[in-house]
Amino acid sequence: MAEKTIGEKIKTLRKNKKLTLKDLANGTDLSISFLSQVERMQSSLTLESLKKISDALGVNPSYFFQESKKQSQSSIVRSIMKEEDYATTEFIYRDLSGNNSALNFSPILVVLKPGGNRGNPFSHRGFEFIYVLDGMLTVEIDTVEHQLYSNDSIVIDSKKPHYWWNRTNDTVRFLCVSSEKN
Repeated sequence: MAEKTIGEKIKTLRKNKKLTLKDLANGTDLSISFLSQVERMQSSLTLESLKKISDALGVNPSYFFQESKKQSQSSIVRSIMKEEDYATTEFIYRDLSGNNSALNFSPILVVLKPGGNRGNPFSHRGFEFIYVLDGMLTVEIDTVEHQLYSNDSIVIDSKKPHYWWNRTNDTVRFLCVSSEKN
């Protein structure tokens, strides 16, 4: 059985919560037509849009990148990246939790292509820990920009408006561990 696309997961979750596209649009400040295109995978998402949708549906953004089989024990995640991942979108978001539903945090590998992830700062509950593996990541927190290079890390109070970008001509890879606790 093939894994569901992000759009299919959004639609399924929306319907399970008995929300219409209009309800979701009202909760996200995104248009009904855009949300419909996303559900049908006819439009790509920015991280900002995905976060708005996640918040409106009451889930962590990593929910849309998890495989359906849940784990509640130790697990190894192998072959995180596939060659076709690099051709499909300007950012790649990989859940590293091994689908462990007992975790109080979400470990994610993020890959931003050159110029990737344009959007606007947003805030949410919890904290984010970012560790840059490769490249230079620009992080904005409360209108102050920080440049993070390979092996740099930062902890962000996610209640403060924040966002990250790749403003370089190279791919950036980083780990983001987020917690909903505050």
